[in-house]
Amino acid sequence: MKFASKLPLARMRPSHKIQQARALSRFVCAMVCLAASLFLFQPRNAEAMEVKQIKTKNGIEAWLVEDHSVPLVSLKFAFEGGSSQDPDGKEGLANFLTTMLDEGAGDLNSNAFQEKIEDLAVRLSFSETKDGFYGNFRTLTKNLDPAADLLHLAIAKPRFDNDAIERMRKQLLASLAFAARNPERVAAKTWYEVAFKGHLYARPSNGTEKTIQAISAEDLETYRNRVFARNTLKVAVVGDIDEASLIKLLDRIFGDLPEKAGLRDVPQVQPVKGGKRTVVEMNVPQSVAVFGLGAMARKDPDFMSAFVLNHIIGGGGFASRLMEEVREKRGLAYSVYSYILPYRHTSVFSGSVATRNDAIDKSLDVIREELAAIAKDGPSADEFKNAKSYLVGSYALRFDTGSKISSQLLGLLEEGFGPEYLTNRNKMISDVTMDDVKRVAKRLLDTDNLIVTIVGKPQKPGDKS
Repeated sequence: MKFASKLPLARMRPSHKIQQARALSRFVCAMVCLAASLFLFQPRNAEAMEVKQIKTKNGIEAWLVEDHSVPLVSLKFAFEGGSSQDPDGKEGLANFLTTMLDEGAGDLNSNAFQEKIEDLAVRLSFSETKDGFYGNFRTLTKNLDPAADLLHLAIAKPRFDNDAIERMRKQLLASLAFAARNPERVAAKTWYEVAFKGHLYARPSNGTEKTIQAISAEDLETYRNRVFARNTLKVAVVGDIDEASLIKLLDRIFGDLPEKAGLRDVPQVQPVKGGKRTVVEMNVPQSVAVFGLGAMARKDPDFMSAFVLNHIIGGGGFASRLMEEVREKRGLAYSVYSYILPYRHTSVFSGSVATRNDAIDKSLDVIREELAAIAKDGPSADEFKNAKSYLVGSYALRFDTGSKISSQLLGLLEEGFGPEYLTNRNKMISDVTMDDVKRVAKRLLDTDNLIVTIVGKPQKPGDKS
């Protein structure tokens, strides 16, 4: 994930009149985008949404939802890979690349490329996870052709100029220094190091000072050539474009990429068994804990039941069991939550709590007790009913903007589902029974294997040390 934000760059200043013209152009674009957003912020019926499945002559797979009511096109794409493809000793390479693709491409140096992006009012960004490398592209329809040319250059012909590399390197190192003082970041990083010791998932996605210092332009280009390929590319598009035009556009943007990626093998893995507790001392007023277990794969028959179960445990905000027991009844913490995160090569049930140093152990005791209680007896009838009702009723909120729709479609493409999932999803939630949730709770919530990492200075009540 890309934590380093772009700092203002020293650029040649255009003339006052040119600045005024650009400002007016950006204002008009902003007004159009605002009007579009106001229209799109109407929850859509996912079941009724028409998704067109497209495959170009170059083998690029995409889903399209046409919407000609506003002059916008939102395109999101993913290559399989991510930080798990970082070479040993070059951890953080994928994250470094996310900062470089808009720092000059083709004949455009960094300043010229950024000015083009600004003049066309294009939204262009890149990010990475452990399993994927992502792009997010949004433009007004009238600017689609020149904007698409910029995206093509960024993907296929990035420059990796030395001055841009060094500028981004400084930002990444600053981000690492900040993250090292952030208890939440340290707790999450440590949890993965403990849970997946010896596996590629245990490595820091953002790298270390040593590995970031070691990354070169050649490393960036080698990663791009290995990972950016048509056979692992998935694309989701929403907006003012038809099928024929999109086919041409996709081949124009991605068509000259290699046909096949050269990915390293990533073994399947489960978090370590036996339960682990790791404390990282940090001189902060409150401790942060991350807790977790192995979970079901995305296509496991029990996944949807586990999804409902997690909402009951800690995914439902103030309606969740952990929030009720830890915060509302005992006042031990301001926030506590849980989630299920399925990766390509594993899946985890995880959560976090932050509270005073002298309350962290008690908070974790309560969490462990509640997980054990749900594993033994299941949730209450009201908890079960309310969770299913919320998950069904709130699904439309995932489709209230073009950007959200394209994100949902891309996720389904990556997970290997078809468009029929949009029609079937709420029925799958509705079909989950109390017996299903109880069975899955026993399968999932084995607290003897709970992995816990704490960052702070955890103390027993009354301990003054």
